[in-house]
Formats: sequence, structure tokens, C-alpha cells
Amino acid sequence: MAKTAKMRLVELMVLKEDIDEVVEFLGKKGNFQFQQKLELNHSISNPDEDILSKLKNVRSFLNLPDVTTEDLQASTRPSEYDRVLCQKFLYTVDVLQKKERDADDELKRVQDAYKEALSFSNLKVPYSELDHLSFLSLRIGKIDPAIFDELVFDVGQRAVIVPLGSDKSKILAATSKKGRFSLDSELRKHGFVNMEIPSDFKGVPDAVLKSLQQQVKEKTKVFENIEEEKHNIAKTHADFLKKFLCQFSIAAQIKLLENSLESTDLVYRLTGWIPEADCHSMMTELDRLSEGRIAIRLFEPNEVPAVQAGEEKVPVKLHHGKLISSFERMIFSYGSPAYGTIDPTPFVALFFTLLFGIMFGDAGQGFVFLLAGILMSAKVLKIGGWNKFAPIFMAIGCSSMIMGILTGEFFATEGIMKPVSLFITGLFGESRYPILEMKFWESANAIGIIFGIFGFTMAVGFVINSIGLLINIINKFSCKKYGSAIFGKTGIAGALWFWYVVIFALRIGFAHHTPTTFDWVFIAVTLFFAAFGEPFERFFDGEKPAVEGGMGGVIIGGAVELIEVVSSYLSNSISFVRVGAFALAHAVLGFIIEKMCSIAPAGFAQILILIIGNGIVVVLEGMIVAIQVIRLQYYEFFSKFFNETGKEFVPFAFTYK
Repeated sequence: MAKTAKMRLVELMVLKEDIDEVVEFLGKKGNFQFQQKLELNHSISNPDEDILSKLKNVRSFLNLPDVTTEDLQASTRPSEYDRVLCQKFLYTVDVLQKKERDADDELKRVQDAYKEALSFSNLKVPYSELDHLSFLSLRIGKIDPAIFDELVFDVGQRAVIVPLGSDKSKILAATSKKGRFSLDSELRKHGFVNMEIPSDFKGVPDAVLKSLQQQVKEKTKVFENIEEEKHNIAKTHADFLKKFLCQFSIAAQIKLLENSLESTDLVYRLTGWIPEADCHSMMTELDRLSEGRIAIRLFEPNEVPAVQAGEEKVPVKLHHGKLISSFERMIFSYGSPAYGTIDPTPFVALFFTLLFGIMFGDAGQGFVFLLAGILMSAKVLKIGGWNKFAPIFMAIGCSSMIMGILTGEFFATEGIMKPVSLFITGLFGESRYPILEMKFWESANAIGIIFGIFGFTMAVGFVINSIGLLINIINKFSCKKYGSAIFGKTGIAGALWFWYVVIFALRIGFAHHTPTTFDWVFIAVTLFFAAFGEPFERFFDGEKPAVEGGMGGVIIGGAVELIEVVSSYLSNSISFVRVGAFALAHAVLGFIIEKMCSIAPAGFAQILILIIGNGIVVVLEGMIVAIQVIRLQYYEFFSKFFNETGKEFVPFAFTYK
């Protein structure tokens, strides 16, 4: 049986001139877990983090897609040349951002003035009443044409200056009500002479409207040109920006980590755990990167004082292929196996796939899961962080399809799978359909079908429980906890009691066995050591005192444990009846869908019922079955050996947030 990966503690003494390169190597390698928990201090100055923040703002401004953590793997920290290029790029975009802001403000100001003037253009009221406009405050007068441009510059965005003649000797100044005092002050500085407007003059002059309209067009054109320039920069510099984001993300994380490491003026000290299989290649590469200037020391876990004292746990790493590794999160969500113990992931993968297929037996619906898994694996179907579970979808899809072939179910319809069933059974003798009868309500042997399914699923449960017990016993012997391996509910004593009682019951039920004295003695002895095994465990494991709490405490504790042993093994076995119950329930749901189709009008109505019915079954029952399988794994399987948990291996790696 495969065990957790062997680990080594490595101590690195790195010169200051090499620390950037070493940290970058460890972060990209992704298999070095720091021994101590580092307190990352974001308050310390980090120029690379400031540059990264600016680059993120640029990405948002240019409306370009963000980079991912995976993109960092193909990148490196920036060189000095990259830093120069990045600063030039940031300056270029900063100038463009300022131009866009100014053009946008100018356009909005002119548009507001034009809209309000336009709204009053058809009002034939005396000009003197225009002072009552809510937005505009107007001034008309004379000015020296030579200082027109100077006036426009000095007024800036506070007002709109409109020339009323070709020589710019007469102007109209428009501003907001709150800006009229500032406008009057500027006009006086530039020798503005207010013109007397006839009291009977009515309406906003057409020249004013045309001038404002022309300014709107001009400012719009300016803004559009800037947007076009922005689009061109985004198009031509997208790769550069992606490169800079990755580079400075790595650089910022390197500097953040270095600020938290033990160091002197010349040397940094790094200690962490790495898998033994990677030791030689990593140390060789580190020596090459530093040109021999690095000091490396390796330690076995039992050579680490903190591990010997029980103050530190060796991190646990599991080695699997793509299929089995997709089930690892199911393990770690419950707890990490202890270091050096059996890796339960392959068993979890097998049992999850098997139990799901039994409870969800339909070839068509299983194909939906298989297809979903294939599309998720190919990244055609993207469902957040669920794509990493694509192999699980493919596995349960295949098991459901196999069970569907056995039961003759295909999208809750009958008969489609008949040729397949006849062909398969014909290879082994007499042809029959279905291979496995599930529709007990249509059979003369309904009780036999029901009990046969329940008996099979309880047999599967017996195997799962037994493997859990064997894993626990082997783990205890590996950890040299001989007392726990031999005695107790999940030790050899409890396992022998469980196995013998099951075999004993089967012999009585099917072989008409007559109980003997040996049977009762064996059951009693194994049950005694399973229930009253604590003092024996403590004695064999070298714990003192062996009898903790006196004989009275041992007797009371043993009596309670006696009830626990019997009830837990009974419930652990009966719990797997639910697997058969869900398998029968799935068959009933298929029958209901099929029956609804038979009574519905032929054509579209039947197709609609099939689609909706199967959709409900795939989504809702698929979720329920998955939850039930996970529950069986957690409470019936894991409970046998997960009495001591370890610490998951979480290596240092660059991430992008």
C-alpha cells in the first residue's frame, strides 16, 4: 500500500546577492514549505508592489484581460532593462490618462452649456431674463482680439469663451452660476468691456448656439481621437503589459518574503520541508544558480528536535496521477493523514466511483457526467474552480453508464439498451434483458430482488469497513503504537470480533451452523479486548500508569465502550443499506418519468417530459447521491483510521491576486 511521500527538512544559508534568484527558484518550483510560519509585513516599503499596483490600474484603464497564477510560471522577475521599459510604458499611459481626463471634463462642460442654451433657444423672452437660467451665467462684451487665446487659457475649464465675430473682438462668456464671480474677475483682468444689450432683445443668439455646437463637435472629436489612441495602445502593448504584470507580481512577492526571513547584513537563512524525491535535483539546481555560494544541510524528520518532541508535525504530501489526485481534496477536507501512514486516496477514488455508480445507474445520465467531465478537462466548459474535478465527473460517468447497462436504463427509457444486454449476456450463455433486474414492482420475486440488492450493498460496506480497519492496524504498527494496533475497537481485537460475528451470522443463516463453545468464547474474548483494551494499549505503548483512573474507571469506561463497539459496528454495516435504497429509488424515478411519457400525447410533450425529468434527476439526485457517498466515506470509512491527523504540505508558490 502506498504511503505518504517521504519528506526532508532543508536548511539554506544564502548570500544577499543570491537571495532573489533562490527565492524565485523556490517559488516557481512550488515544492518548498517553510518550516516556520512567516509573518508577511506589508507595511515595509516595497517599490515593486507599488509598480504592480500601477500596472493593475493600467490594465483596468486599457480594459485588458487579467493574468492568472498559471501565467506566472512562464515568467521571471524583471531585469533592469525591463524596469526601464516598464517606467516608460507607465509614463506613456499616464500622459494618455491625463489627456483623457482633461478631454472628458472639457467635453462634459461644453455639452452641459450647449444643452442648457439649446433648451432655452426657442424661449422668446427678454435677454435680461436669461440671468435666471439655472446653469448658465452669460456675459457679452468686447475684448482685444490679441489676448483672446490668453483669456481662454487663463479661464481654463471654469467657463466657455465663444467668439461672436470672425475677428474675436466680441465674445460671449458662459459659466455656471457659482463660477460667475471668478469669471468676472478674469474678464476684468483682460480688459473686458461689457456690452449693453437692448432690453427688447429676446432669445439666445443663434451665433451662440452654433458656436457651442461647433465646440461640442470639436471636443467630441478630440475625445474620440484619444479613445482611438487608447485602443491602439491596448492592442499593441497587451503582451508587454501581461509580461510586466507577471514580472512585478513575482518581484513584489520575492521582496515581501525576504522582508520576513531571518537575515544578517550578508546572509539569509531559510528552513523548510521538501519531498525526498526532489532533494537531489533541487539541491543541484540551487548550487548551480548560486555558483556554489550556498550552504545546504538536510535532515531526516526524526533528526529534527521539534518533531522528536511532538511540537511540530511533518507536512504530508501525496503522490498521484491526474485521476486519483482529483480526489485528494475529499481527503484533506476531512483531515490530513499522519506522516508516514497509508495514503487512503486510491481507496477513496475507488469507493466513491463504485458507490455513486450503484446509486445512479443510468447509461444516458451517466454519459452526461462523462461528457461534462471531458468538456471541463478540455476547458471548453468552465465552471469556476470545479474544472480540476473533471476526472471525478468522468469516473462517476463511466460507473453510472456501466450500472445503466446492467439495469437496462437509458435516460429513464426502457428497451434502448436491450440489444446491448442481449449481446453481453449471450457471450456468457443464455441471453437475457435486463442483466440486473431492478424493477421489483414488476417481478414475482420482488422481496428477493430487494433483499438481494440490500445484501450486495451491505457486502460492499463490509469490504469498505474492513479495509478501513486494516489501514488503521498497519498505520499503528508503522508508528510503533503496538497497543493501539492490537487492542481497542479499531485494532486487531475489534476487527477480529467484527469479521467473526459477520461470518458467524452468515454460517447460521445460510449453512445452518450450530453455535459451538469456541464460537462464543472467541466472540467474548475479542469483544472484551476491543471494549476493555485501554489499559492493555497503554501498557504495550509504554504509557504510565497503565490503569488510569483506577479499576472502577476501567470497568465503567469498558462497559460504555462495549455498547459503543456493538452499536457502531452494527450502524456502520446497516448504513450501507442506503446505497441499495438509493439504487431502487433511482429505478423508481426512471419508471415515473417513463410512465408520464406513456400517458402524454405523442411528440413534443413526451420529449419535453423526458428532458425536464432527466434534467431534474441529473442535477438534484446527482447532488444527493454525491452527498450520501461522501457521508459514507467520512463516517464509515475515515472513522476507522483517521484518529490522528497530520499537516497538509502547502509549499511556497507565486500566486496572482
